[in-house]
Amino acid sequence: MTEAVRLTQTVSCAGCAAKLDPNLLIPTLRGVEWPSSENVLVGFDHCDDAGVYRCDDGVTLVATTDFFTPIVDDAKIYGAAAAANALSDIYAMGAEPLFALSLVQYPEELGGEILKDILSGAADVCRDAACPVVGGHSVKSAEMTFGLAITGRLADGKIAIANEGAQVGDKLVLTKALGTGILATGLKLDRIGDESRVALEQSLTRLNKDAGLLMHEYGVHAATDITGFSLAGHGSELAEASGVTLKIDSTTLPVLPGVAEAVEKKCLTRGDKSNRIYAGERAVVHDSVEQVINHLVFDPQSSGGLFVSLPADKADAYVAALHAAGDAPACIIGEVVEGPGRIEFH
Repeated sequence: MTEAVRLTQTVSCAGCAAKLDPNLLIPTLRGVEWPSSENVLVGFDHCDDAGVYRCDDGVTLVATTDFFTPIVDDAKIYGAAAAANALSDIYAMGAEPLFALSLVQYPEELGGEILKDILSGAADVCRDAACPVVGGHSVKSAEMTFGLAITGRLADGKIAIANEGAQVGDKLVLTKALGTGILATGLKLDRIGDESRVALEQSLTRLNKDAGLLMHEYGVHAATDITGFSLAGHGSELAEASGVTLKIDSTTLPVLPGVAEAVEKKCLTRGDKSNRIYAGERAVVHDSVEQVINHLVFDPQSSGGLFVSLPADKADAYVAALHAAGDAPACIIGEVVEGPGRIEFH
């Protein structure tokens, strides 16, 4: 039975905390001569969430893939979280998903029932996203990973919303609470309670569908989803690509329940260190910022929220629309100012 196996105990790292160290990955990617085409509108240049390709007939496709190790113990919730996490890359570009392929690495000795639950959880989320799953690939492996490769599209001549484009005077919105990496570590180490576990699971499985599809309506200039490289890491990518400084009011950051207690119990991932190195001088945390928040902004997120830069006069309305759609944690967390390409936490 699924309940007999704690999935987080079968792997060394949980969720997006299992990503390769960006300090290894990014230089490696840049050292390869990748083939490209004049039809590629968005590629590797600015660490965007998905690739964008314009077909000769004018249709614009968006493609991504994402997968990770178990971040919770329940197999069905794990599958749902992995699917929501992968779909987030499509929504972060302002696109809608067309179809998906599943990607499975699985220890055969765990049997078929757990795998069935993982796939069923993913199927439920893809159904909510109106994203058919049309096939996939699987291999046996000592540690399980699961995720999706997704093809989406930009409808009605809409333009991809990329990292590049934040403008001075914009407001910055974050659509989900932070702390999934810290709480996932606490879950793995048996150091969080049921309230935190439930909040973690609900956040992980919440689609960024509304947040993504509403971006065009409110004139969003730039966006990314906050995942394994943290708010500081992904925020610094957006700041650098846009050539601006992102000024964050750390007191406004939405936080999942139980994060402070988990930090006190030393529930930190390796990403807390590697993300600091990756962001480097592009991320500044001022001395006035509380220690818990200092850890939180470098915490690798799984299925995190969208981080959105949009005109100041439309920010309140965008947040109100998100609240009406069910994204209760969504809030304005800062503004875009002139300065070098970096993110500052005050």
